Amino acid sequence: MLIRHPIYLACTGNLMGMISIQNFQAQAGKWEARSPWVEVTQELIDTFADATLDHQFIHVDEKRAKAETPFGGTIAHGFLSLSLLSKFISDVIPQIENKEMVINYGFDKIRFLMPVPSGSRLRGHIKLIECNERKPGEYLSRYDVAVEIDNIEKPALVAEWLGLTILKKD
Repeated sequence: MLIRHPIYLACTGNLMGMISIQNFQAQAGKWEARSPWVEVTQELIDTFADATLDHQFIHVDEKRAKAETPFGGTIAHGFLSLSLLSKFISDVIPQIENKEMVINYGFDKIRFLMPVPSGSRLRGHIKLIECNERKPGEYLSRYDVAVEIDNIEKPALVAEWLGLTILKKD
């Protein structure tokens, strides 16, 4: 269920919401959003295989993947689906006032649940769980994320993702 509050509505359209870090913190446990869909084409899979040097046949050899796997064709790398989280969150998250940068702080949990067939559409379902000040000007946020596959009930992956927001010094 999506939460329809002003921050969510502001960040789902073309106008990104601009909020204070304190207002963002107050949304912990309340804010969630779904990103727009992204098509995972065979070209994208092949490009990712080249970038990561992972040319396992289940990803890049359509004939062999169709003949030798239960997937009916090629599937995306799990790490390709995971890497799209950066795009998904940037499409929906409100912009924090006075933000210097946000750093990917890592994951506490990642589970790959379903294969992503070439040609599938994916989107991120992102929930802010907490946002705590670590030290002055640094805020660690924890998100529950799922990468959803269009027309498939079970997500491609679920994860607990951490982001570190650093504010500009006054």
